[in-house]
Amino acid sequence: MRAMVFDRVGARLRAADLPRPEPAPGQLLLKVRACGVCRTDLHLLDGEVAIANPPRVLGHQIVASVEHGKAFDEGPAGPVPGGPRVEEPSRAERQPRVGVPWLGWTCGICGYCRSGRENLCPNAKFTGRDIDGGMAEWAVADERYCFAIPEGYPDEQAAPLLCAGLIGWRSLRMCGDAKRLGLYGFGAAAHIIAQVARWQGREVYAITRPGDEAAQSFAMELGASWAGGSDESPPTELEAAIIFAPDGALIPTALRALAPGGTVVCGGIHMSDIPSFPYELLWHERSIRSVANLTRADASEFLRIVPEVPVKTHVTIYPLEQANEALADLRAGRFTGAAVLVP
Repeated sequence: MRAMVFDRVGARLRAADLPRPEPAPGQLLLKVRACGVCRTDLHLLDGEVAIANPPRVLGHQIVASVEHGKAFDEGPAGPVPGGPRVEEPSRAERQPRVGVPWLGWTCGICGYCRSGRENLCPNAKFTGRDIDGGMAEWAVADERYCFAIPEGYPDEQAAPLLCAGLIGWRSLRMCGDAKRLGLYGFGAAAHIIAQVARWQGREVYAITRPGDEAAQSFAMELGASWAGGSDESPPTELEAAIIFAPDGALIPTALRALAPGGTVVCGGIHMSDIPSFPYELLWHERSIRSVANLTRADASEFLRIVPEVPVKTHVTIYPLEQANEALADLRAGRFTGAAVLVP
């Protein structure tokens, strides 16, 4: 199969011809139809998020059709390490098209897993980091961590929902019932969550790189009440803010825009260092919190409401072999919305 492979930090992805993977018991064999490109992929390339055992196929926003591999030819799936025996009909029989997110496996027995916080499992494995991902023609995935794609969404439109959408959704939930919401960094996640927030009746204030008129115009088209650069102040105090851009300097910037009692949610897996700031910005019961990964409950909940909004993703499509170009364009901010690879 054709694949784009990570070999080492700082190197371009390598085009390779690899053997088609074979599913183990409890896994699905997947024919990849689309794979979203994520800022996390840039953090992996740059070594800001480590890959322990390269080479590795990146990609963790996978839309795929389910093929019948070992997991189905041999009847009900056998025991999966850290999980119960699966006796129900296989997911392939129930749903011919599935999505695979960043969270690819958890142990099921640690305190976090047993308390509904599997996103914090210290033994977790992640798609495209610990498990080969979707920048390839074929992939395998634990069927317990695959999700039905809402009907009516073409493959490439669905792919960004599986990380940008899911992490955005978890971030939005941490904002409580805040009506005036600031979104710092208006890329893949923000353009999805802005639509959900507007559907919920919130006001959206989009903060972009200074001078990024394309992103600001895009935000206004999606219903934002205001859009401007990070060198500007929103026209009203925010009740909550989500920071999607990986820039730690935006935390004190967001705190300055926040009303008393408000929350700043950091939605990225990596950020540059946070500069020191006066305690006055945090006083009046303002808070800062981070989002780590996702849970399967997040995925089921979010994908259920997506058609109700309905969320419309804006994508730029690249052939699989142009993965390096897609990543470079993401880094430079050359498109609005999300990038998607199609094998």
